[in-house]
Amino acid sequence: MAYLTYLQAIRQGIMEEMARDERVFILGEDIGVFGGAFKVTEGLLDQFGEQRVIDTPLSEIAIVGAAIGAAYLGMRPIAEMQFIDFISCAFSIITNYAAKSRYRWGAGVPIVVRGPCGGNVHGGPFHSQNVEAYFFHTPGLKIVEPATAYDAKGLIKAAIRDEDPVLYFEHKYLYRRIKEEVPDEDYVVPIGRARIARQGRDLTIITYGWMVHQSLAAAAQLENEGVDVEVIDLRTLLPLDDETIMESVRKTNKVLIVHEDTRTGGIAGEIAMRINEQAFDYLDGPIRRVTAPDTPVPFSPPLEEAFLPQVDDIVRAARELLAY
Repeated sequence: MAYLTYLQAIRQGIMEEMARDERVFILGEDIGVFGGAFKVTEGLLDQFGEQRVIDTPLSEIAIVGAAIGAAYLGMRPIAEMQFIDFISCAFSIITNYAAKSRYRWGAGVPIVVRGPCGGNVHGGPFHSQNVEAYFFHTPGLKIVEPATAYDAKGLIKAAIRDEDPVLYFEHKYLYRRIKEEVPDEDYVVPIGRARIARQGRDLTIITYGWMVHQSLAAAAQLENEGVDVEVIDLRTLLPLDDETIMESVRKTNKVLIVHEDTRTGGIAGEIAMRINEQAFDYLDGPIRRVTAPDTPVPFSPPLEEAFLPQVDDIVRAARELLAY
């Protein structure tokens, strides 16, 4: 076992896959000599050389386009977005080419598009976004967002081995703020499987990414009030693990969905409707959600704090739902 940060776990997973499979290579802006903007790829160039760790021009569409072409030729590329916000520059090629390729002519596109998402680091409106909802509507894609170092390593390995395009979102606030024991031996975390981060009986919180930690803190606070909260860490956003969600709903009968992304059109709406369709008879109250408001991410630290869902926001919503 090794005691790794979230960032180190991602790096270790990439290194292991590159050592295991010579078809795996990584490309992106400043990932080689500089080691990446957040140093996720530090050391890879020395270990694997410039043929497999490729610094690219500042063009996200070129990065993803080259990755798709390489995948067609049998390679397994990892395309880094320096900040996930700029994946929008490659939106068309991801949704219209990579995602549709298997449907159109049976060809898989085994690429991973990864990069740092999320706020609470005072990055402003162009470097703090959560972009999952833009892609959540696209058949043919898989989307993952780990909340722990263990899952960060296991999911990056699973994503690299997958035969279809995977968007791998890593929350930059977690990079160096969480640390845990991670197995040295080879393992993967299956895509499409949620985990129960905390067992409970009174209310279910469904969440992912940094909000898992906010929700666990809220659950600990509510425990002092005699409330037993279950927390589901989705891990995979597409496809959703309906089985785990519905099993929890049938047990607790009340549901709070928490995500850092803005409210309108967020993933919470789809989760709520699936619960309505599959487990409505088990609900003892309305499905509630805690999200960011419908504005860009503020640059000002006090405004950003007000924008992002806080532990007190989750506790307040949970209390209201419990009292319903």
